[in-house]
Amino acid sequence: MATVEVQSIPYRQLPLSKDRIVPGSTNVPIGRFPQTTSLSSIDAAAVASQLISDFNTALSRTDYDAVAALFLETGYWRDHLCVTWELRTLKGREKIAHVLKTQCNVSQLAVDDSTPFRAPHVGPIDAFGEVIGVEFFVSVTSKAGNGRGVVRLAEENGQWRFLSLFTSLHEITGHEERTYHRRPRGDERGGHPASTNWLDRRKMDREYKDKSPAVLILGAGQAGLTAAARLKALNIDTLLVDQVDRVGDSWRKRYHTLVLHDPIWYDHLPYIPFPSTWPVFAPKDKIADFFESYASLLELNVWTRTTIVSSAYDETTKRWTVTLARRREDGSSETRTLHPHHIIQATGHSGEKNMPTFKGQDSFRGDRLVHSSEFTGARHISPEKKKKAVVVGSCNSGHDIAQDFYEHGYDVTMVQRSSTCVVTGKFITEIGMKALYGEDGPPTEDADVYLWGIPTELYKAQQLKVSGVQAQHDAEILHRLEEAGFKVDSGPDDAGLMFKYLQRGGGYYIDVGASQLIADGKIKVKHGQEIEAITPTGLLFADGSTLEADEIVCATGYQNMRTQSRLIFGDAVADRVGDVWGFDEEGEMRSIWRKSGHPGFWFMGGNLALCRYYSRILALQIAAVEAGLTPA
Repeated sequence: MATVEVQSIPYRQLPLSKDRIVPGSTNVPIGRFPQTTSLSSIDAAAVASQLISDFNTALSRTDYDAVAALFLETGYWRDHLCVTWELRTLKGREKIAHVLKTQCNVSQLAVDDSTPFRAPHVGPIDAFGEVIGVEFFVSVTSKAGNGRGVVRLAEENGQWRFLSLFTSLHEITGHEERTYHRRPRGDERGGHPASTNWLDRRKMDREYKDKSPAVLILGAGQAGLTAAARLKALNIDTLLVDQVDRVGDSWRKRYHTLVLHDPIWYDHLPYIPFPSTWPVFAPKDKIADFFESYASLLELNVWTRTTIVSSAYDETTKRWTVTLARRREDGSSETRTLHPHHIIQATGHSGEKNMPTFKGQDSFRGDRLVHSSEFTGARHISPEKKKKAVVVGSCNSGHDIAQDFYEHGYDVTMVQRSSTCVVTGKFITEIGMKALYGEDGPPTEDADVYLWGIPTELYKAQQLKVSGVQAQHDAEILHRLEEAGFKVDSGPDDAGLMFKYLQRGGGYYIDVGASQLIADGKIKVKHGQEIEAITPTGLLFADGSTLEADEIVCATGYQNMRTQSRLIFGDAVADRVGDVWGFDEEGEMRSIWRKSGHPGFWFMGGNLALCRYYSRILALQIAAVEAGLTPA
C-alpha cells in the first residue's frame, strides 16, 4: 500500500461555520475499506459498463437479491430521494435487498463519461491511494425524475463489486427548474389598457394581498435564501421573513473583523457564484451585501422587520395559519395572516444564543458582558489605559474575538473549558480541499455530488487518516499550543474537525493567526476550570482563582434548533419534531433537510456549502408534496 504523504490527498472539504452547541448528537461508526488486491492493466470503462449493465438487468427483472449481490458484503447504497423519498444509507446486501423489495423508484443507471472527471477511471477510492479501485459518475433515472450519482468499485476475489453507490435526485419530471431552456421569455404583453410591466408584477407578487405563499421561510440567511432560490426555480411560491432590517444583517452586524474561515470557491451559492475577483476569505460585510443582491437578482420575496406572532397547523386542510407582525420601510406597521402549506425554520445553524447565567453577573462593573453574537468589535484604547478582556470559549468566534482584542491593545485571556480541534487555514486551502474545491477544481456541482456520494462511515475512515496527516503538518503549532496551556484534540474518534462539526456543531478552530498569538503568550489561556461567579471586577473560578476583566465576551455557541422551534412555534410543534443535527443510525443527519416529524414543517441550516447542496434536496421534497407524489 502507498505511504500516506501530505501532498497525496486528492480531495478534501470541510463545512466551516461559527461555533455551535448541538445537544444530544450521536456518533457514527468508522467504516472499513476493502484490502487492495493486485490491480494491473484495468480497463475502467469496460468494468464500469459491465457492472452497470448487470445492475440494470437485475433491476429490470425486479430481482433485488441479484442487485444486492453486486455489492460487497458490507457495501453501501447511499440514496437521496431516488430509491425512496427519504435520505438513506443502506449498508450490506441484506438491508439493500430488503429496502428495494419494500420500495424502489430507481429505473436504471447509465455511465456518465461526459468529462474526464466523471468518466470511469482507476484511482484511489479512499482518498489516500491505499485502496485502488474504479470510480465514475452515473446518471440516474427514477420513477419521479432523474438524478446523478457516483460509483466506487472494489475488486474482491477477482470480481468487481460496488463498494458504494450514491444516487441523488436532481429533477422531478414535469416539475423541472425554470432555468436555461425552460426560463421564462419575459416579453409577454397584456394586450389591453390595464396590462402591467415587470416592476408592477414584482410589487404585487411580494405583497401577498390576495394570496398566501405555498412556503413560508423564517430566516433570510444563507439557509433561507438558498431554499427560497431553489423553490423559486421550481415555481413554488415562497415568502421569506426575517426580523432584521436588511437581508444580510445576520452577517453585517457580527463583530468587526469577521471573515469567512473557508475559501470563497467552497461557498458558491446556487445559480449565482461569487465573483472571481473576490478575496479567498471574504469579509462579513461583502457576504452581507452579496446576500442582499442575491435576493434581489433572483427576485426572492422577502419581508424584513417581520416576526411571527402566532402559528397553528390544521391536520385536515394541511395548512398553517400564521400571523405576522410587519414593519414597513415607511415606518408603518401591519398584521397579516397567511396560510402556507409548509414552514421552513432557517433561523441559523442551531438556535438561540447559548448565554450562560452566572452567579453575581449583575454586579459586574466592567464595560460590557455580552454573548459573541452581540459583540460588535474591540474598542480603540490608548496605550496608557490598557484594559483587560476575557473571552469565554475557544472555538472560531472565541479565537477571532480574542485576536481582535489583542490587536486593539487589550490584555486578553481565553477561558477554555475542554479541548479544541485546531487546523491551520493553510492545511485546508492548500492541501486538504484544494483538488476538489479550488481554483482549478471540478465544477462545484460535480464536487458536491462526489463528496456527498461518500457514505458517512467511509468518510469518517478517510477523515481519521486526514486528521493524522493534519496533525503531522501542524505538529509544531499544536505542540506550542499545548505548552502554552491550550489543550488540543483530534475530534471524535480522532476523525478531525469535520466530525466535530457534524456531531457537536462546534469545538474547533480554523487557525488564521490566533494560535500563534496563544503560543507566543500574547493571548493567555485559563484552562479546565468552571466559572464559579462573576465578580464586580472579573471572574471567580471553582479553584478559587480569579481573573480581572473590563470586558467579558461569552463565545459559548448556540442552542439546538429544536429549542428555537419551541420558542417560536410552541410545544405542539417542538414535541413532534426530532432532534436536529447529529447522525441517525444510518449515518444521515437527523431532522434537518428532511422530514422533521411534524407535517409541513422543515429545518434548513448549515454553512454556505451545506446549504448549496441540501437546499435542492429540501426543495425537491416540498415539490413532491405539492405535486401529490408524496403525502403531506
